[in-house]
Amino acid sequence: MKKIIIFICLIIICFSLCFCFTNNKDKKKDELTTIKLAEVTHSVFYAPLYVAIENGYFKDEGIDLDVILTPGADKVSAAVLSKSVDVGFAGTESAIYVYQGGEEDYLVTFAGLTKRDGQFILSRDCSKKFNLTDLYGKEILVGRLGGMPALNFLNAMDNSNIDTSKIKINYAVDFASLSGAFIGGIGDYVNLFEPNATNTVETKVACIVESIGKLSGEVPYTAFYTRKSFLNNNKELLKKFTKAINKGLEFIQNNESSKVAKIILPQFPDTSLKNIENIIDNYKKYDSWLKNSYITEESFNNLQNLLLKNKLIDKYVPYNLLIDNLYE
Repeated sequence: MKKIIIFICLIIICFSLCFCFTNNKDKKKDELTTIKLAEVTHSVFYAPLYVAIENGYFKDEGIDLDVILTPGADKVSAAVLSKSVDVGFAGTESAIYVYQGGEEDYLVTFAGLTKRDGQFILSRDCSKKFNLTDLYGKEILVGRLGGMPALNFLNAMDNSNIDTSKIKINYAVDFASLSGAFIGGIGDYVNLFEPNATNTVETKVACIVESIGKLSGEVPYTAFYTRKSFLNNNKELLKKFTKAINKGLEFIQNNESSKVAKIILPQFPDTSLKNIENIIDNYKKYDSWLKNSYITEESFNNLQNLLLKNKLIDKYVPYNLLIDNLYE
């Protein structure tokens, strides 16, 4: 009888501990502030963001980050403006377009992540060494006209003295459909981010022949922005967000690609660990990530020069209006 009583007491204690643990876990989650983030695409190119997520840097700052895939920078900016999300993660050019469109509660960029284009040119012809002049007379899929991928392709060609009028540039296929369209037989070349580039290579229809980022130069390629009103009302929260991003950037700089790959692997279940490691190696090789989230005026003006050159804007936007670095 005594043993039965002891056994029952142990069961009660176990249930009590489980209940307390569950309650504490729920309480901790309740204490976090949710930030909804619209992500323009899901790519290893954004490894510092995923490191911050997987290593719990956002939760350390009291943030429950809800990431929503929103293909296309125009759709990301629309989601932020409509208040469907709090923060957009896309090219800063979309914030410039919104401001020039006369939006009163315009978009302000408060942190950067990447400092150059992360695309690679893929060719169907892998039998010879590639030269940019091989693009002459051929069709290349580059994404939406006016978007950062297409703009940086044009800039890369201009920097390399390539006459784009001799290239059949296809702007009709949207960003999210590029790899599928190319695998399906459209185009001779395509510009793709990782892991789509490596995944396409593995289908045996193409090979990687060049880096757009290497040729195009530094701009605030992918950054975090929000509505001016949200920034003004939530500056301390966004400073914590920025702190988490900087921890991710710092981790990338200070650790081997193999270690980073293991951490972000859950974000890419359809990509092998080895492929992720190779992709990170490539992005490190081409110095793709910022050392910290601060966006310089020079980098911002490089972007504006690109937009002006392609007649997508007609005048400069003041740096201090659209960039409010929260890096400390």
